[in-house]
Amino acid sequence: MSLFKGVLVAVDGSPNSVRAADMAIDLAKKSGAHLYVLSVIPTPVYAATGVQGAVGSGAVAEGILDRSKKEAEGFVAEVVSRAEAEGLKVRGEITENVPSVVEAISDYAQEWRVEVVVVGTRGLSGFKKLLLGSVSGGLVSHAPCSVLVVR
Repeated sequence: MSLFKGVLVAVDGSPNSVRAADMAIDLAKKSGAHLYVLSVIPTPVYAATGVQGAVGSGAVAEGILDRSKKEAEGFVAEVVSRAEAEGLKVRGEITENVPSVVEAISDYAQEWRVEVVVVGTRGLSGFKKLLLGSVSGGLVSHAPCSVLVVR
């Protein structure tokens, strides 16, 4: 009997998300679980207005999203490749232009019925939190399953 059937790891390329991916791969391998690798690209917050999704230059917004998507594809592909090398069943995906990273990860966890979400303590956001990053803290409060926060 396996501990988990599905393990979801959220990655953003930060050192903490790399550690979370390592832990998720190990956990999935030991549990015989399917590994889901997700990177979420939030709706950009435009500096000129400070408002998420505010109208800005279409070309600038498109460039930001394109660059973010390419980076996310790289993060996800790296983890998927490592997981496949370990013999795991793995699915990598990118969700983009969402207003809430926490909600996107929680919805994905619910959709794929994973038993645990693995996430780093802090991602790439420039604003440091005292205890947990905003995403990891939000997931602990709102995810439909257990959450493993990796330092």
